Order: sequence, then C-alpha cells, then structure tokens
Amino acid sequence: MKNLKIDDTICALATGGGKSAIAVIRISGPNALKITNIIFSKDLSKYNTHSIVYGNILFKNEIIDEVLISKFDDNKSYTGEQTIEISCHGSIYIQKKILELLIDSGCRLANPGEFTLRAFKNGKLDLSQAESVAELIAAESEAEQKTAINHLKGGFSKELNILRQKLIDFASLIELELDFSEEDVEFADRKEFKKLLFDIKNKITQLVNSFKLGNVIKEGIPVSIIGEPNAGKSTLLNTLLNEEKAIVSEIPGTTRDAIEDKLTINGYNFKFIDTAGIRNTNDKIEKLGIKKTLEKASKSEIILFISEINKKIVIPKSLKKDKRLLIVINKIDLQNPTSYANIKDPILISAKKAKGIDELKKRIINCVDTKKLSNQNTIITNSRHYNELKFCLKEINEIINALEINISSDLISVNIKQALFHLGSITGEITTDTLLGNIFSKFCIGK
Repeated sequence: MKNLKIDDTICALATGGGKSAIAVIRISGPNALKITNIIFSKDLSKYNTHSIVYGNILFKNEIIDEVLISKFDDNKSYTGEQTIEISCHGSIYIQKKILELLIDSGCRLANPGEFTLRAFKNGKLDLSQAESVAELIAAESEAEQKTAINHLKGGFSKELNILRQKLIDFASLIELELDFSEEDVEFADRKEFKKLLFDIKNKITQLVNSFKLGNVIKEGIPVSIIGEPNAGKSTLLNTLLNEEKAIVSEIPGTTRDAIEDKLTINGYNFKFIDTAGIRNTNDKIEKLGIKKTLEKASKSEIILFISEINKKIVIPKSLKKDKRLLIVINKIDLQNPTSYANIKDPILISAKKAKGIDELKKRIINCVDTKKLSNQNTIITNSRHYNELKFCLKEINEIINALEINISSDLISVNIKQALFHLGSITGEITTDTLLGNIFSKFCIGK
C-alpha cells in the first residue's frame, strides 16, 4: 500500500463499477462532512448521526444528480471516523463526476482496503476480523459465508486472546523470576504452567488441523469424474456446470489433461475434475493422462466412476475400497439398463439429456459430512493465520520440552515471547506497515 497515513479524507466507489440502478460513494476522514457540504444542497451538520438526507449534488449551481446521503459520526461508523455515503444513480458519468467533485474539494482517492484499514487502526476491528471482511466479500458459498461471519463477529479472535492473555500472565511471572534470579525464587508454578501449555497446544493443534477443512470450504470439495473413454465424463461436467467447459468428441482419448471448475450444491462448493479416460493404450501422452487421472482420484474426496449403459463395469482395484466412490451409469436415454446387477446402488443418468442429475447431486451431498462443515466453531481458512499458528505451536512444543529437562527461565522466556509474537500477529497486536500493506492491498478499493 502506497500510503498508510489516516489523517486525511478519502473517497471511493463502494459498489461495483459500470452502469447500475444506483451506486454508493463512500467518504471517510476528519473532513468528510465539510467536503460533502461543499457539493451538497443541504447542510449535513444539522442532522444527527445515522440520518439519511435527500438532496442534490451541485456543480456551479447546476444539479448533477438527486441523491440520498447517509451520515455517520465519529466512533459510530464502520471506520471509526466521520463517514458519509452518497447513494446516487448508477450512471458512469454521474459516478465519475461526483468523485471528481469530491477530490477537487479536498478528498483523496482511497487505496485498496483503506476503509477497513482505518477501521483496524481505530480499534473497530482487529486484524483477523478485518481479513474476514475480504473473505466475506469473496464468499461463493453458504459454508464460506458462515465461516467468514464467525471470524468477523470475533469468534476466532476471542479464542486467541484468551490463550494469549493466559500465556502473558505466566510470562510476567517468568520475567519476575529473572529479576530475582540471585535469590533463587520461583513465582510461576511449573505444574500449572505445563497444564496451560498443553491446553494451548491442544487448542492450536485443533485450529491448525481445521485448515484442511477450511481449504475444502474455500477451494471446493474435490470430485474426480473418471471412467473409460467416451463414457460421457466431459458431457457430464458440461451438464453440471451448464456450460461447454470440456471438449466433447466421439474420438477416444479426447480429454488428455484434467479440466477443473467449481459448482455450488446446497451451499457447499465442489471442485469437479474431468479426467482422461482409463483404458489400455500405447499412446505415451494418453498414458500420462491416465496416470494423472489416478493421481487426481487418490486426492479427491469423492469419485464419480462413469460407465456406459450395458457395458461391463471394470473398476480399478485402487478405487474399489474407497467409501466415497459413486458408480454412475450413463446414457440411459439410449436403451434400458440391464447389466448393472452386480453394482450396488448405481446412479442412473443421461448426461446429454440432463436426466438423473438432481439425484446425482443429492448423492454427492450425502457423501459430505455437512454437520462437520456446519458445526465446527472456528475453522481456519486464511493461510497467513495457518502459518502463524504453526510457528506458535513450534514454540509451545519447545517450551514444553524445555520444562521437561529443567531449562533455565531466561531461555524459556525467549520461546514464550516468540509464541506471543505469532499469536499477536494474527489479531494485530503486533504489526508492521509491510504486513498491513500486504494484507489490505488485496482488498477492493471501496472497502
């Protein structure tokens, strides 16, 4: 981020660019009210906070637009400072003209994420909550939205702060021991300290382990579509996505490399992977594709094995013991199925005619532990948080090992400080301009 100072007044379009019915322009800073009054037909100082005022945006006594203005006083706004939001008509010309008038009157165009940065700087949000704002905006599924909302409400921060405060209390006692080192006194109960460390270790381990689940929520539950060539794998992918994503051809071996795309089913993201057809072949390129197919299948949460109707179903041995394997009989629009008697509970579809697709989606959802995804209180989805927690866990293990062999308090103190540093880096008790710049540069301009 180019500019981290927060003593000036900024403005930006808070809604998406381009034409729209309405657009919202946000102004925040010490002179937000004063600057807006320059271009507005009414004196906003006469109105209370959280008022909505109807009036006109003026330029040289000419009306630019009829608008609604929302007023928020200091400490009662998202940013924690004086904030104005102008709801105008969504004409591109009007949006640009109002921004131009605001800048000419003393505003500066906001940097990406600068409104949320100011909310953090003014104590309205901690750093992990601020990051959850970006995650909420980017959410593409109900599961992502719920996870981001939990973080935004401070659920994650609260857990970390409790752990951090307990560690600080013991750290203070350790430091006190160092001050009286010549008198050989012990202020920190080592037994209680060890119990606390194991509690912290268990909690952080739980959070670290949740990252895998968080990644599934964020990136999508991987579902591999495999089977013989021409079984209809690519057609099924196109039907699920409702677009021509994969090339469909009667020529065996058309799909040589994996094709991936996301689909949301019942509020959960799934990442469907169309793979190369499995068969015996002498084609070196096709063999590589088949090898990749089996690799993808081994890493997927769910496997859809596609077979043509009335064809002998031969499932690779490596997949037979997989509980997430669903057998899908395709092309039921061509003839009546007769040859799947040896297959337990097959799913009958016509990928081309979109028959049986709802049942397939239902069965896919049934393979997912939705209770686990929905009920977990805190799930880590942010890779920065994940890394800081891993570093913290390493320090906690070092402290536990040090206590086991009676390492001196001064050395233990170093590890405690490092553990506190990593916990504090997540919530923002410890920050640098470089860290903040990196985080908030990924935000959209108006947030």
